[in-house]
Amino acid sequence: MAEVAQSESRADRLTAQRRALPDQPGVYLFRDERGRVIYVGKAKSIRKRVASHFSNPSTQVGRDFVPMIDRIESLVTATEAEALLTEQNFIKQYQPRFNIRLRDDKSYPYIAISLDEDYPRVYFTRERHRRDRVYFGPYSNAKRVRATLDLLGKVFLFRSCEGAQPGRRSGSPCLDYYIKRCGAPCVGYVTKEEYRESIDGVIDFLSGRYREIERVLTQSMRQAAEDQRYEDAARERNRLKAVRSLLERQRVANESVGTLDAIAVAVGEGEANAQVFQVRDGVLSDRQSFYLDVEGEASLADVAEAFILQYYGTAMMIPPQVVVQREVGDRPDLAEALSARRGARVEIRPAERGDKRRILELAERNARLALDQEKLRSERRRQQRVEALEGLQQALGMDTLPLRIECFDISNLMGTHQVASMVVFEGGAPKKSDYRRFRIRGAEDGVPDDFAAMAEVLERRYANFDLQHEISPHEKEYDASFAALPNLIVIDGGKGQLSAGLGPLKPFRDRGVLVISLAKRVEEIFIPGRERPLPLDHHTPELQLLQRVRDEAHRFAIVHHRTRRDRAMTSSILDELPGVGPARKRALLKHFGSPEGVVEASREELAAVPGIPGKLAGELYTQLNRTGR
Repeated sequence: MAEVAQSESRADRLTAQRRALPDQPGVYLFRDERGRVIYVGKAKSIRKRVASHFSNPSTQVGRDFVPMIDRIESLVTATEAEALLTEQNFIKQYQPRFNIRLRDDKSYPYIAISLDEDYPRVYFTRERHRRDRVYFGPYSNAKRVRATLDLLGKVFLFRSCEGAQPGRRSGSPCLDYYIKRCGAPCVGYVTKEEYRESIDGVIDFLSGRYREIERVLTQSMRQAAEDQRYEDAARERNRLKAVRSLLERQRVANESVGTLDAIAVAVGEGEANAQVFQVRDGVLSDRQSFYLDVEGEASLADVAEAFILQYYGTAMMIPPQVVVQREVGDRPDLAEALSARRGARVEIRPAERGDKRRILELAERNARLALDQEKLRSERRRQQRVEALEGLQQALGMDTLPLRIECFDISNLMGTHQVASMVVFEGGAPKKSDYRRFRIRGAEDGVPDDFAAMAEVLERRYANFDLQHEISPHEKEYDASFAALPNLIVIDGGKGQLSAGLGPLKPFRDRGVLVISLAKRVEEIFIPGRERPLPLDHHTPELQLLQRVRDEAHRFAIVHHRTRRDRAMTSSILDELPGVGPARKRALLKHFGSPEGVVEASREELAAVPGIPGKLAGELYTQLNRTGR
């Protein structure tokens, strides 16, 4: 009866929220019982679009997430184009489970140019947050980015040394100068203006202004020849030949095609691939391949729209024309959103004939091929995981497959900041949402003991299991990781660690959970009731799976330990002072040089620190003299 009443109250609450939604364009968010955003949508009318989810879900995805909705939020926008951009910002921020998302979009590489330096560098990077630098990308292939940088270095002779200023301590040019890879600005062989011309050439090249680059190099070669600077003329000729050779190899259309991006999408089960062919002045300057996570069914048009918005949300350049598949259709709101971001008109349309159609068909074939190859790789990985689990079941004599494996490890440095980790593998793959960290309580009372620490952690693991089964899965305190019953528990260590864990885990063992330990030195597997360790060949998939689980637990514990250690090393008595935040703490340390100097300061000296009012200085002096000496 209580569940029925709860369901009715939820339905009434959602109905009231839906009636209060505005009949205007904007974005809506669905949250579950834990407050997590599970879906973000856009609409011409928020109220009507949300109502359609409840009255007639159009896809399996809609039918899946509607029962999970606990709260509805909305944000009104001025136009549909603004709603599109806002939707993508929310998707990137919340990573909703039921939205189409670019996979690993934070790790894509860029080419950066440090225009804030006198002699700018051109370098590979995965960050793009500095306002005073120019970025090109994102690229999907790091190897291709490095090859592009290598070519640019040969043609435009920019420096490869790090740091704001070029050169070495010796004051002489490096090897790059002698192999014609740098003009040696470090010793004044090129002026700042001449070096900047080379950097402008790099920017033109990465922006796709190839005809301008050919014109400048041709003019420079002829001028050098007229001035009888034949070595310079030969160098310019070689640079021009290198650029023309690259462009001819990559020319896919007439120059009249101009500058455009051809985007094709292939949709599979649970994922999609998008290919971006970047054409600049008729030259295929780059080809990008991106994978997207798609929950359930999704149309090609929806996947293409989601990809275009997410891709150009991080891209440094938007071309004047984007060629798409016929299924995408006319998307004036999408074109308006891209135009607003570019600051100039962007045309989105299908390619019907000619070179543009041929380029798009090439992109389509590559998208389908990439998706097929990913499917084969996924199937191969899945089969390998199944083989490893079956081999582990047979080797350990288990009745069932060890579908859920939990591994525990202890980490400390010279007996300090002792912590523990619990990592989880399900189906032979990491399940990072179920990872947990532990702070060893017993270590605070005396000398750390690894055996006692392991016993404490495992005892807390089982206590949490019992606790979770007294809590409703709908409550916020419910923890699915602790509520799950593992098939196999792996303890990092030897016989001692295994013995320490058998007592606390007896209730688990009574439920059929197998507990083993894995020693690092020669990868020995210890099993309760077995006198000798279990011998497994180092090349077997079952031992390799155990090693991956153990190594992941060790890595996770080390990360936790370093975090606690670093926090302890950077903390001081200043952290406990009232009215002293990060800014005032920095001011005090800068003024006195150390926490000890602050403690020994007089009231007048504290008041002399910039940003410390006289009243606060008096309070600090009183507090420090009460607790600091």
